[in-house]
Amino acid sequence: MIEVSGQGGQIVFDGQYITITRKGFLARATHGKGEKRLHVSQISAVQWKPAGALVNGFIQFSIGGADRQAPKGARTLDASKDENSVVFTKQQQPEFERLRVALDRAIATQHAPQGTAQSAPVSVADELLKLRSLVEQGLLTQGEFDQQKARLLSQ
Repeated sequence: MIEVSGQGGQIVFDGQYITITRKGFLARATHGKGEKRLHVSQISAVQWKPAGALVNGFIQFSIGGADRQAPKGARTLDASKDENSVVFTKQQQPEFERLRVALDRAIATQHAPQGTAQSAPVSVADELLKLRSLVEQGLLTQGEFDQQKARLLSQ
């Protein structure tokens, strides 16, 4: 079980369900009292914005339908008003990253084809694309990317 607390919201993930609760006056004033519970099969996408030195980040769960991309600079503000989002600070980000990794695994397992004994091999190009994505998200440094790239290409 993973429990994280952000700015105006808390998330508990038990491996199957995400439960978002709001505690405190400000959180209840903007979102109301209660909780929202989503099964991983309901989640169609997870939007992630890492926190910076001066701005908060957020994690947002899409549950189908068309998502509207907020203008640059307004994404965190919009996320703070969304019932499927929780905003976090730079200090809170490592715990939210741990939640994100666990959730990505659970969603992948949920959406994996059933009944196949072996999964298809992953190509070096696919692995490099995944690593590049992690660099763009700020989760890997360029040096770490270069090390992993060299390892993959030497295989």
